Amino acid sequence: MTSSKPASAKSTLGRARKSGAIHVCPLSAVPHTVESTKASHLLTWLQDEIIVETPRLILPDRHIRFHIHDISEPLVGYAAPGREHIDQLIEFAHAWGGEGPIVVHCWAGISRSTAAAYTALCAINPDASEELIAARLRAASPTAYPNRLMVRLADAALGRQGRMVRAVESIGRGIPASEAVPFSIPADHSD
Repeated sequence: MTSSKPASAKSTLGRARKSGAIHVCPLSAVPHTVESTKASHLLTWLQDEIIVETPRLILPDRHIRFHIHDISEPLVGYAAPGREHIDQLIEFAHAWGGEGPIVVHCWAGISRSTAAAYTALCAINPDASEELIAARLRAASPTAYPNRLMVRLADAALGRQGRMVRAVESIGRGIPASEAVPFSIPADHSD
């Protein structure tokens, strides 16, 4: 299975205006965020031990679960983010294409979910600069601290030659928090 679109599909995706948005939240805000945004898809980034029920507005096959821990380096006894997770995320992002609302969450809405949102936005906006998307992520959430391993894997998968990593580093750590305030970021970054 390939995770990237052919060059012609990528350039078309990059030029088309997208009307959707990614809504990022902590686990505690999932029911309200799904309900208030009328999201059609839910992406869960949590370790196996935490069970998340699919909200009634989401069809079961549209709730994608990524079973990983929030670690930035492989650690014995923990499920690290892997290329297979990023490939699945990129494939999902291309299928979504930036149309309609989706919800992405992890435990706190700070690390795994913001890395997933950043990756999806870079995937569907191939002509947008990584710095622009990272700056808009920071403007949307002062607490965002994208998981660095996920960003490194996404940078390699998308062929961004280290630019995603540098852009995330440039926005800094953000304001420390135990849980993020839910936020949204538009899908379109063509300007």
